[in-house]
Amino acid sequence: MNQTKYIFVTGGVTSSLGKGIIAASLAKLLQARGYRTTIQKFDPYINVDPGTLNPYEHGECYVTDDGAETDLDLGHYERFLNVPTSQANNVTTGRVYLSVIEKERRGEFLGKTVQVVPHITNEIKERMQLLGKSGDFDIVITEIGGTVGDIESLPYIESVRQLIWELGENNGIVIHLTLVPYLAAAGELKTKPTQHSVKTLMESGIKADILVCRTEHEISQDLRQKLALFCNVKKEAVIQSIDASTIYEVPNLMLEEGLDRVALKKLDLPEKNTPDLTNWNEFLFRLKNPKHEVNIGLVGKYVELQDSYKSILEAFIHAGAANETKVNVISVHSEYLDANSADSQLKDLDGILVAPGFGGRGIEGKIETVRYARENNIPFFGICLGMQMAVIEYSRNVLGYTDANSTEMKENTTHPVINLMEEQKNIENKGGTMRLGAWKCSIKENTLAQKIYGKTEIMERHRHRYEFNGAYLNELGQAGLVASGVNPDTKLVEIVEIPTHPFFIGVQYHPEYKSTVANPHPLFVSFVAAAVQHKTK
Repeated sequence: MNQTKYIFVTGGVTSSLGKGIIAASLAKLLQARGYRTTIQKFDPYINVDPGTLNPYEHGECYVTDDGAETDLDLGHYERFLNVPTSQANNVTTGRVYLSVIEKERRGEFLGKTVQVVPHITNEIKERMQLLGKSGDFDIVITEIGGTVGDIESLPYIESVRQLIWELGENNGIVIHLTLVPYLAAAGELKTKPTQHSVKTLMESGIKADILVCRTEHEISQDLRQKLALFCNVKKEAVIQSIDASTIYEVPNLMLEEGLDRVALKKLDLPEKNTPDLTNWNEFLFRLKNPKHEVNIGLVGKYVELQDSYKSILEAFIHAGAANETKVNVISVHSEYLDANSADSQLKDLDGILVAPGFGGRGIEGKIETVRYARENNIPFFGICLGMQMAVIEYSRNVLGYTDANSTEMKENTTHPVINLMEEQKNIENKGGTMRLGAWKCSIKENTLAQKIYGKTEIMERHRHRYEFNGAYLNELGQAGLVASGVNPDTKLVEIVEIPTHPFFIGVQYHPEYKSTVANPHPLFVSFVAAAVQHKTK
């Protein structure tokens, strides 16, 4: 196939309808038919990336192998497709404007007035085609963040209009995702919001080729006919997206609705073969038919918002299915946990995960959680800040350094067992300056980490500024907290564990970013297995 084809996914009526899941599901089906497919996300906010955003604002910040801090939807893309994303897969308005302004400062526009059209839209179009021009993909799906009609989305919508015109017939299509709400008082589904949304899109010069309608109730044939007529699409291109018990069912639902077939027909591409979803459906079967059930505590300080720990929750779903175990994740707010309440909040858990995070709020609760898990032989897993809390807890309660701390929380502590990385000390800008992306780790032989991974060399993704202070390495090791994984070049400690504990491991990196349906992360798989074992004991 010589020319890359483009699919644009826009949203209407309301945000959070699941454009990312629809895009990932379609990509999965196209991939299962043998097409090389990728997905990218264009976000209409002015932050250059979500790296400096509070999780309450935008959910978790997802990190790619090449160190891009990106939107959490890229996590869905990787989990569904099992293909790594990169810097090129996530673009924000901030990045677009920054690039255009830098070009203007360099004098690249030769004295011209720099405007939204054509300069900003040209920059957007260039980035929309970047992955397509690499020659690695047959189909590029582009998700446009926000909702049609938003002021901030206008340059993107205009860029899509221009690009579809430039690409020519059958080379670019638009899928519009809308809501068909059910009015209980009238006892019926209403199509008017969708009609208005499509009309707004048409006013911008774009015709929706496919309508995907989010709904809580089945959409009748009559209603589909009405939507097709009023929204100027073919009836077969009105796709129902009904609420599912898990996001991993959506590819099958879209297959039944024929979303991939309609898209291929509109792009003038052969259907090739029937999508092969054998492995996917095996995973779904194990997910829906568990043999065990465990309660795992997720101890963090952003637990009110599910999306703050999105990748961790999804990694538990993958690991649960691998163990044929239903994992109930119990959120525990670290800010409201102390020595007096630890027993009542943690005693019924089969495993405890202390979550990543930044800043001093709620860390004493995390330290108390580690102590409880360590002393009561409950399987423990610490990620990033969670691993650092394990080091502080051990230093305080085993080594007896009662004021041991991280210099992030207490600059003048006499025992800075966690401190700022050397290369971070002179950094003033906060955006994109952490230790980011995939880094090597060498694992010691005959350790829990080596048993879990089954190898001694791994690559994992990072997002942190503070680290284990190497000055305390031997002391902690002799006291029983072993550094079992170290970066071979910088000697930074990546993994700590307690060999005498049934399952106690802390990692400086973020394993949750690499867990996918096809490859559940070994750390999560082993942790869930340990929780099952703990429960049966």
